Amino acid sequence: MKALWLENNKISLRDDVPQPQKPNEALIKIRKAGICSTDLELVKGYYPYTGVLGHEFVGEVVEAPDASWIGARVVGDINAVCGKCEACLNGRSTHCESRTVLGIVNRDGVFAEYTTLPLENLHRVPDSVPDKMAVFTEPLAAALEIQQQIQIKPTDRVLVVGAGRLGQLISQTLALTGCDLHVLARHSFQQNLLTARGIRIISAENIQPRKWDVVVEVTGSPDGFNIARTAIRPRGTLVLKSTYKGDMSVNFSSIVVDEINIVGSRCGPFEPALRLMEKREVDPTVLIAEEYALGDGILAFEKAAKSGMLKVLVGA
Repeated sequence: MKALWLENNKISLRDDVPQPQKPNEALIKIRKAGICSTDLELVKGYYPYTGVLGHEFVGEVVEAPDASWIGARVVGDINAVCGKCEACLNGRSTHCESRTVLGIVNRDGVFAEYTTLPLENLHRVPDSVPDKMAVFTEPLAAALEIQQQIQIKPTDRVLVVGAGRLGQLISQTLALTGCDLHVLARHSFQQNLLTARGIRIISAENIQPRKWDVVVEVTGSPDGFNIARTAIRPRGTLVLKSTYKGDMSVNFSSIVVDEINIVGSRCGPFEPALRLMEKREVDPTVLIAEEYALGDGILAFEKAAKSGMLKVLVGA
């Protein structure tokens, strides 16, 4: 089958990748897949990985251990877990000690004609949610994980630092809480997307230091972290929603003195994400910049890697 293959930090389009087959897993034909920052960082060498890239997708089940799934349009949790280790048994399955991660760790991903996942990873897509919306389920779920981890009160002053692909989704979901939300967005097209939804933007110069109850850092850059750290009030909560390449210098003494709560945040709940899209309470499709066929996948990655680019999709 055709697939985008990563090896030695280089992507190639291959047509000789064997169609995946795993015992007790569903075979899924990919309809659409999305390129995210993690994919781009894997190409740069953020984490050693060889295989088919990609983890954001919507597809159709063509084979399954349970025939009732065949023909279903699905999205899927990216962590395939053992269910037996200490982390799994204590409700921390996304930290399974032997997990594989779709397109990231020891499991081929979705920039291909087919992929496989265990049935327990799959979620049926409501009929009213089109493919171009369903393909955003995984990043939208990641945005919702913030509210799984901490309580956002309507009285909270909340700052989101960064308004790229994930920052936009986080902003849309946080706006539903009624909090006093502001977003630091540097590009005019990012600002326009936010203001169209009634979300207030703020410049770096107007961010009051040590006044914000919750700050979400989504840039993955030292500058973004420094802005977030300056903004958070004593005993506030700093949510880190990005991975950082390499080492970063942090004054931990000031974090201790100010009693800052730091929360790392990644994967989130799929069913609430699907419900929000079904009810049209969020609209991730405004983020779509370009769509390419799988055969043009290398061009798609080149486009996605451009500064400030929003979502690039790869179709079947």
